[in-house]
Amino acid sequence: MDNLQLFAMIQAYTGVGIGLIIGLGAAGACIGIGIMCASFLEGAARQPEMIPQLQGKVFLLLGLIDASFIIGVGLAMMFAFANPLLSAVTVVAK
Repeated sequence: MDNLQLFAMIQAYTGVGIGLIIGLGAAGACIGIGIMCASFLEGAARQPEMIPQLQGKVFLLLGLIDASFIIGVGLAMMFAFANPLLSAVTVVAK
């Protein structure tokens, strides 16, 4: 297999991986936020006096869930624009 085919194959697999990272990360974050907010609303309806304590925890967890997704997007962008796997093609060429 020549270098051009290796380069194209690495880029194709990287594109599939980027799509999976962003797609599954977004789906997981949306499902997690939905479940958490539904539980918050249920807890607030059962015990209205606990709303201030629950609300602080909900906002903290919202930030953490979104942060994990943003970290995944950052990793995906690293693979998209500065792919460390492409250095393997130049090593094969030598």
